[in-house]
Amino acid sequence: MSEELVWKKVMLARHPKRPTVKSVIDYLIEDFIELHGDRLFGDDSCIISGIGYLGKTPVTIIGQEKGVSTTDKIARNFGMPHPEGYRKALRLMKQAEKFNRPIVFFIDTPGAYPGIGAEERGQATAIAVNLSEMISLKVPLISVVLSEGGSGGALALGVSDEVWMFENAIYSILSPEGFASILYKDASLAKQAASIMKLTSEDLLSFKIIDYIIPEVKDGLQENIRYSLEILKKQLIQKIKHLKNIDKKQLLESRYQKYRMIGVYDEKK
Repeated sequence: MSEELVWKKVMLARHPKRPTVKSVIDYLIEDFIELHGDRLFGDDSCIISGIGYLGKTPVTIIGQEKGVSTTDKIARNFGMPHPEGYRKALRLMKQAEKFNRPIVFFIDTPGAYPGIGAEERGQATAIAVNLSEMISLKVPLISVVLSEGGSGGALALGVSDEVWMFENAIYSILSPEGFASILYKDASLAKQAASIMKLTSEDLLSFKIIDYIIPEVKDGLQENIRYSLEILKKQLIQKIKHLKNIDKKQLLESRYQKYRMIGVYDEKK
């Protein structure tokens, strides 16, 4: 894929009018009830979590919300969760497991918040615990990258039976600007960095890191959200029904093997 085309996808993923997680939840989920707090420190409004119905199936929804207006973006910390957000997410995961509810995660973050307070409250540990716990949750898990999936902040909601991406979303170890700062010592070379990061949905599907791409109309999700979300809703209902019929032991083994196989080199190919 050309440098220009990759950068176009980065810009579409960051488009100021691109729908946020709250819009997606409002469209997909009926009778949604948001639940708050990590029962340890406080409530992180960047993480939206709660319960509702996807079709006729009760599900738990956990997502990262960037906000829409300037005031909202500040309140949501621009989609960068604090450790209490990840602990809230884990609390909802455990609740879902207790009541045998499938979980749908929506990823949309440039990365976990790197501030001093977040580090003092155990940001790295909160992310690591989520990774460890998600691999063994005894309910179906589906993660959907809506726009940006950056670094460990995204991975903390990304260990699932199925990982999907919207067509113009990006998913990577860090932002193109961060990558360029490290590799070239110049953040202005972000476009060049993006072209070699393999962060597009097409790249990640070819590497078997993700499992499905949700199509968008030509100029991006913001131009016709209904088109993409109708496809997503249909696919989620079908996939959850399939995953619920799999024996729990087999579900966990398949999830484990999925992540064991990422990055494995096949010398026969």
